[in-house]
Amino acid sequence: MRIFCCFIFLSLFSFSQTTVEKIEGHWTLNIDGEPFDIKGATFGYDNDVANYDRYFEDLKFLGVNTIRTWATGDHAPQLLDAAEKHGMKVMMGIWMRHGRPGMEDDDSFDYLTDIKGMEEMYNNAISKVEAYKNHPAVLTWGVGNEVYLNIATDEEKMAYSKLLERICSKIKELDPNHPITSVEAWTFGMDWWQKHVPSIDIYGLNCYGPGANLLQEELEKRQIDKPYIITEFGVIGEWDVQTDKNGVKIEPLDKEKYHAIASGYRNWIANKSSCLGVYMFHYRSLNNFMSPWLFTHVNNLKRPQYWAIREAFTGNKPSNNVPNIEAFSLPDATYNSGTWIPMNLKVSDAENETLDISFYYNQREGSRKRRDQINPLNFRGNLSEGFEIELPKEHGAIKVYAYAKDSFDNLGIASTSIKVEDKDAKAVKYKVPKVNLPFYVYKDNNDLPYSASGYMGNYKALSVDLNEKKEVHSGETAIRINYSEESGWYGIAFMDPANDWGDILGGYNISGAKTFSFWAKSKFSGVVVKLGFGLIDTDKPYPDTAKKAEEITLSSEWQKYTIKLKKADLSCIRSGLVLFANSYGYPQTIYIDDVVFE
Repeated sequence: MRIFCCFIFLSLFSFSQTTVEKIEGHWTLNIDGEPFDIKGATFGYDNDVANYDRYFEDLKFLGVNTIRTWATGDHAPQLLDAAEKHGMKVMMGIWMRHGRPGMEDDDSFDYLTDIKGMEEMYNNAISKVEAYKNHPAVLTWGVGNEVYLNIATDEEKMAYSKLLERICSKIKELDPNHPITSVEAWTFGMDWWQKHVPSIDIYGLNCYGPGANLLQEELEKRQIDKPYIITEFGVIGEWDVQTDKNGVKIEPLDKEKYHAIASGYRNWIANKSSCLGVYMFHYRSLNNFMSPWLFTHVNNLKRPQYWAIREAFTGNKPSNNVPNIEAFSLPDATYNSGTWIPMNLKVSDAENETLDISFYYNQREGSRKRRDQINPLNFRGNLSEGFEIELPKEHGAIKVYAYAKDSFDNLGIASTSIKVEDKDAKAVKYKVPKVNLPFYVYKDNNDLPYSASGYMGNYKALSVDLNEKKEVHSGETAIRINYSEESGWYGIAFMDPANDWGDILGGYNISGAKTFSFWAKSKFSGVVVKLGFGLIDTDKPYPDTAKKAEEITLSSEWQKYTIKLKKADLSCIRSGLVLFANSYGYPQTIYIDDVVFE
């Protein structure tokens, strides 16, 4: 039997044909008539445009031929051009909001009542397809990521399914040249897709560990005759592992992380007749809770996952081996914070390179961002005589990491846990990240700690641009706030978490700051605004612990404004910038830059 689905791409500059076909029970993806095995990686450097070439060259070294994004952002043209330059294809992500807080974010979108929000998602999806459908680097559209997993009720899932089918069917109409994928965790989307979203061509399935070996069986049990891509893959995740005696999840060893990718690709993925390939998770460098577990880099150093991808896709072993932490343990007892404790640590390196050892910790209580932090520990000693660490000012179980860096920029990591007691830490009401000063709420549009999501008043006439490039006080960008009507009041709050009004723990501990300052101006002099920070009152479970604002009259020239913070409780500031204004007779444009606690 031969099932043949054709997607033709034609432009003024090139011709390419993409097909998904099933021949004698085996699904394949073809480009220009040649089989294309997806050897992919999820891509975490969307915003680092200046280094696209370096990343793509590195990915080619690993044997990667396609990347996946979760959303199509402002830098999509540059990303696609760079991918095409290096012979890469891109699964273009189209973000769909989640119905409840989950693994990825704290969003809570209502698919039953928020008609406006659904139209915004629909229009965003269609606009992205129309903008990029003719680019030769596009491989497929990836609509949504783990949305069914993060929706509570069947009624809501049905509403989402209808929206998803509406989007996918319209994409088919607009772009018959690229197949459509939607992405879900494990099997959570299969039944809904099969019954309600027939326009999906390829199922995108996020799966970690040996469960990948069962995905084809799950499709066959449902009599689903469609191909699939494993759209995220790595070692078994936090959600599937056991806890240790202190209640801390037991992270797999580095060698297990390597084996899951290198061997798992051969044994669980490449040999499946319905599987078109895989996107390994995750090509990026950070130093947070997830990065030692699943990322290719930590602190820009290569992890076992990096080399495992290369072996999986090319068959080549590491050019230089990651240091092997053979043993790492701490005393089985509870200690007061500030105590120096010994450890058992044994590290080896195949190339006998000099190793740089350091220690960090993570705790799993409090807000999402606090739970995500990996913080440095004070330590003393050396490998030959042994190390000691000083326990931090935390209360409860902490996860402790040992880092071993070699001269080839490889990084081995092992972890264990210990319980700590601290009266002050125990008494903290809102457990959010403690920041270092100065703490910028806005300084160019890079990794902002707060989201401009709290629209108030006549919000339909309000727009906020975080990338204003003409009227800038310093750096490359500023905030531009436009109000298009001649009357009415409006407001905007920069919030953490985004779109939350005090029901989810968030924000930052900015204790120690003496001032809150910002630069501001308006298009025409005389605009009166109330500007400051703090918005959420104590009638909510998680309020701002301080609210400060001043009424000011803006001029058409940049001016600095400073609010003194004497005696302010800054232990949980979840609204980092708040503006209110009224329009009297004409539209208003306001510019803000360099917003900082210090």
